[in-house]
Amino acid sequence: DCRASHQRIRFAPTSQEIAEVMRNHLSLAPHSIVSFGQGCEGEPLLRAETIAAAIAHVRRTVHKGTIHMNTNASNPSGVKLLCEAGIDSFRVSINSTNEKLYNRYFAPQGYAFSDVLESIRIAKKYNKFVSFNLLVFPGVTDSDAEIEALCAYIKNTGIDMVQWRNLNIDPEYYCDHMHFDSSKPKGVAHLIKTVARRFPHLKMGYFNLPKEKFKSFNNLIK
Repeated sequence: DCRASHQRIRFAPTSQEIAEVMRNHLSLAPHSIVSFGQGCEGEPLLRAETIAAAIAHVRRTVHKGTIHMNTNASNPSGVKLLCEAGIDSFRVSINSTNEKLYNRYFAPQGYAFSDVLESIRIAKKYNKFVSFNLLVFPGVTDSDAEIEALCAYIKNTGIDMVQWRNLNIDPEYYCDHMHFDSSKPKGVAHLIKTVARRFPHLKMGYFNLPKEKFKSFNNLIK
């Protein structure tokens, strides 16, 4: 009998209705961000065409503010549509750059791990700001194999930022489900310092950035 913290809409809004809300906020708020895929909304790329139409409509008259999407990056063609419409940034959720571990956690339906890489490649081709929403699990993410794989992925994709997130999950379940044969973990501090040392221009923090801070943001993590 838990009461929801906010009301849910009971219809799928049109691109015009979405644009109406976007335009007002982007026009008025300082360093404004409109973000698709927040919290429990589900995967916004499932409505890529509608969202792209809304973005294109808004960007004809409003150039202020940041239009962002939190996504699993499962639909490269949808990402292309959004880039062409005028989106500014993406945050891609990922628990591992090891395909087997990724698949065991995300259990992708209708897409593959390669689609995630292709979506990021497309976003960077259009010069969009791309962050990893990296779901960190001590003992897994900070192993030698995972650190090297992550660094290789950052280098190959050219992402702009890592947002470090603790993976809030039952640890015994996760370890059993991942079937992870870990070497001695190096510690999360070592993981972060290694990434920072190898990629000195990489942004590191916890929140999505407004476009005014894409270049000027000072890392929260050194």
